[in-house]
Amino acid sequence: MIALGAGAAAFAAMDGVAAAGEAAASPAAGGLPTKNLPSDAELARSLPGNFRSHHADVNGTRLHYVAGGQGDPLVLLPGWPETWWADRKIMPALAQHYRVIAVDARGQGASARPQDGYDKKTMARDVYELVRQLGYRSVNIAGHDIGAMVAYSFAANHPDATRRLALLDVTHPDQSLYELRMLLPPNTGFNMWWFAFNQVQGLPQDLLTGRFWRVIDWLFDNSLYDQSNVSAFDRAVYARAYDNHDGIRASCAWYQALNQDIADMKTYGKVTVPVLGMACPSEFEHVRTTLANVASDVRGMVPVPKSMHWLTEDDPELVSRTLTDFFG
Repeated sequence: MIALGAGAAAFAAMDGVAAAGEAAASPAAGGLPTKNLPSDAELARSLPGNFRSHHADVNGTRLHYVAGGQGDPLVLLPGWPETWWADRKIMPALAQHYRVIAVDARGQGASARPQDGYDKKTMARDVYELVRQLGYRSVNIAGHDIGAMVAYSFAANHPDATRRLALLDVTHPDQSLYELRMLLPPNTGFNMWWFAFNQVQGLPQDLLTGRFWRVIDWLFDNSLYDQSNVSAFDRAVYARAYDNHDGIRASCAWYQALNQDIADMKTYGKVTVPVLGMACPSEFEHVRTTLANVASDVRGMVPVPKSMHWLTEDDPELVSRTLTDFFG
């Protein structure tokens, strides 16, 4: 259990209590309003490890990141539909060994939402320029979901800046995405409908602005190992970041760039840095076989049995321990 700051703790005490907000403050998951949430700066300070919130202008955009701890640099990249807060449970433990840098990617959280640049190669360049601006020649890097795609692209395009790479539950987009089925037979798997829905230009933000908390609720209600692993407060933090027209547009752009990502993947050779894979049971075999084809130095493939996708939130102890063992 993380220690929340005073503002976050007071808000968290409201979990499960319906609150009527102003029209401009959409109801977040669990019936909580997003308007009076603690800021990213307050959330960062609530974590053990002397974490602080920062911004940096890089590669023509502005990135938000939270940094804390001491030691070799470790970059953490979260996925959709989350923010740097997705790593809140592992950041304090990792900060005992590393300088942890949890990044909101282009279009995510408190980072800027430009009109373009959402292919993973450009997003990886954003992170590379951030790393250089912070004074590091090379970093360890770990990503989950969309963040894993960016992390792999970082290693593929900037190998000299990559010490070690960890991919959590997802690999870089490749031809296999064209085989995703829109209709599944009963009881044969989880329908990842958002890959298709998020491809539609303009429609998601028109339909979901002010309602995106419903997507967050649906995803967590249907794919958390234990519902207590992501509280109503946590869901509200994510809803604040996405429950607006520009936030939805930018996050959908990550998916609308998948064709370019697949084309870019064809130009990459195998990454040569040491690689670790972690995955929930349903994704384990896919991640394992994919890594064998795209990385020449796979040091391990670790199952996370008590998770259904949200590895850092479902089993933070296993994830933080495994990452510490791998990054050294």
